[in-house]
Amino acid sequence: MTDAKSSSKDALKNKQKDNSTINTFIISVEDQKICFDPEDKTLLNNLESNDIEVHYHCRDGFCGACRVTLAKGKIFYPNGEPLAFVGENEILPCCCVPASDISLIID
Repeated sequence: MTDAKSSSKDALKNKQKDNSTINTFIISVEDQKICFDPEDKTLLNNLESNDIEVHYHCRDGFCGACRVTLAKGKIFYPNGEPLAFVGENEILPCCCVPASDISLIID
């Protein structure tokens, strides 16, 4: 039986072996590294599926409750910019996906 952490580590090893993997980006949060799974649809879903807690409310970019700091990398909002206020180096994981390997700071 495998858990989410060992599955993420296996996926990370596979990514490191094969840099041609499409849309598989590494997300660093504190001391954890996980792989983004495009089937999760959003960064918030991906963080939750890897047991990384992020506060949220609307899941649509309206409230800004899920705001985190993007320390490194690039993200993309597939449905357009969110309506909630987003400060410099802040992102809303409920409505974005990574466009590169990223590093997050979650308060």
